[in-house]
Amino acid sequence: MRIIVTLPTYNEAENILPLIDELLGLGDEFEVLVIDDDSPDRTWEIVMRMSKTNPRVHLIRRIGERGRGTAGLVGFKWARDNGADAVVEMDADFSHHPRFIPSLLEPVRTGEANIVIGSRLVPGGKETGRSPIRTVITLLANAYIRTILGLSIRDCTSGFRVFDRRALHVLPWERMRCRGPEIVQEVLHEARKAGLKMVERPIVFEERRAGQSTFNVKIMLRSLLYMIRLRFQ
Repeated sequence: MRIIVTLPTYNEAENILPLIDELLGLGDEFEVLVIDDDSPDRTWEIVMRMSKTNPRVHLIRRIGERGRGTAGLVGFKWARDNGADAVVEMDADFSHHPRFIPSLLEPVRTGEANIVIGSRLVPGGKETGRSPIRTVITLLANAYIRTILGLSIRDCTSGFRVFDRRALHVLPWERMRCRGPEIVQEVLHEARKAGLKMVERPIVFEERRAGQSTFNVKIMLRSLLYMIRLRFQ
């Protein structure tokens, strides 16, 4: 089984090397694809050096383009076109820890699901290192998204997910246009329309180890408003 882990990055130089080492340590079937938006801290350079000595490390350096959404789409299309049997989508700041990947992959290996969501909101899942206000925002945002898009998934904002080969080839990546984190919900919306089977497995979401998040209130509000557009487009 060929498993591609996609990591959209922007200024993750402090995290990227130890994260890739942990991911490759999961087994020989794992490969890592970093999609870097020409990070000023030269995250891309660290990955480029690794890729020259390790054929399981791949880099796409995007110059003149930024955005979590489009970077994620580039990663999915690359994995699809390069023969991946499964894709693990995750953040590169250790908020999504590699130790949960084996349990997320299990429903795909057994054929139970096409998409597996690492969830903070099912029994056994939680988040640490965050304020109670952030936790309340997460709960309210998910309730809103579930209502607007008609999803049964509890953690609709989780970007820690696994996709099987069928999902890779069925989902209309070329038609998706989200530039920001709302791409997470657009993928779920398209998966529901395509009749793909989705399940959740518990994870612990941890505050990033190093660096600074680019997420802010403006991005959050824009993402939430985009749900209405998705619902009625």
